[in-house]
Amino acid sequence: MKTKQRPVPTSILVIATIGFALLAIPFIGLAQRTPWSSFAQIATEETVLRSISLSMIIATSSACICVILGIPLGWILAKAKFRGLKIVRAVVLLPMVLPPVAGGTALLFALGRKGFIGEKLNSWLGITLPFTTAGAIIAATFVALPFFVLSIESSASELDSKLEEASLNLGATPIRTFFTVTLPMLRNSILAGIALSWARALGEFGATITFAGDNPEQTRTLPLQLFVALETNPERAMVIGMLMVLISLSVLITLRGNWLGRR
Repeated sequence: MKTKQRPVPTSILVIATIGFALLAIPFIGLAQRTPWSSFAQIATEETVLRSISLSMIIATSSACICVILGIPLGWILAKAKFRGLKIVRAVVLLPMVLPPVAGGTALLFALGRKGFIGEKLNSWLGITLPFTTAGAIIAATFVALPFFVLSIESSASELDSKLEEASLNLGATPIRTFFTVTLPMLRNSILAGIALSWARALGEFGATITFAGDNPEQTRTLPLQLFVALETNPERAMVIGMLMVLISLSVLITLRGNWLGRR
């Protein structure tokens, strides 16, 4: 039996409309100014296609890393109880509120050639991260991981532990219970986290340009290409900006049903 939908109070509807307008108007303005007649020509230029390809590689690699690191981290933040948990959570979520340039600077001092970790990576293993594609992936993951962790933590904290307890009582090991019981229950949150972290990594600019630089062949992603175009060719910048909006919007719309458990 379907529950009858209650009417939304007019005052709340008005406020919600204002909020939606605040978010939508900038995109409408961008769409209105975009030179659609030359959109396809600019979007298929070699430099733009290279930036698209690089952005996709970096965003997808970052999202994969977020899945590997974010599921255990989010689950521990939701389930574990230990001294200093609040501090750990604050550190994990810090990149969400930290200016990206500050995050890139921190990465540079830690993982740069003279950083306390980067120097050892360079001298011991010959690995250099700054101004490389790998560095861009690290920067994107740094800013995107908190979005994934927050999605997992929010869902894991509301899980019914009875199914996990039943699995353990039937003789399953904790690790088997985690993979066969817990993860399936987190499916929608994992999909949401992937979409959010991927979109955040795709749009990353500040940490990338600070830590990985602007190398046309290795680190010039779509946001960096947009920044360069803003200084030299505003029409091209509008097309690149609109292209980023369309890519991100298509991903969010495609996965939205999965977040809510809809078909």
